[in-house]
Amino acid sequence: MKPATAAKKLDVYLPATPAEFRDGSITRAELAALQADPPEWLKTLRAEGPHPKNLVAAKLGVSNSALVRNGITEALTTAQINELLAEMPEWLVAERATQVEVRREERRVKSLHEDRRRDREESETAEDSDS
Repeated sequence: MKPATAAKKLDVYLPATPAEFRDGSITRAELAALQADPPEWLKTLRAEGPHPKNLVAAKLGVSNSALVRNGITEALTTAQINELLAEMPEWLVAERATQVEVRREERRVKSLHEDRRRDREESETAEDSDS
């Protein structure tokens, strides 16, 4: 597989990986070995970063779009993420609140769909028993 795919599966920022990782292709067996027994560079990268945007967003409790809206377009280190969490700028407070509302709405819609599916199944079961 391509290094970008392997980096994504390992949840690491590709430009921060060693040249030998970036310059070659990675087999599934090599990927499994990296996951099972990560080398020191991978342990350090996972712990300290820089982290890919999706992990930065998750650690901050916001969406990828929220990062872009607020000028964060580069990978951040764990220290930078912790600094943002300690400072808690207004944009981060607002985006985290938005993310909470989005998740709440997603749960509500999912529940609504589940209720409708259950009602349909009950209706179909009742019709079948009437036959």
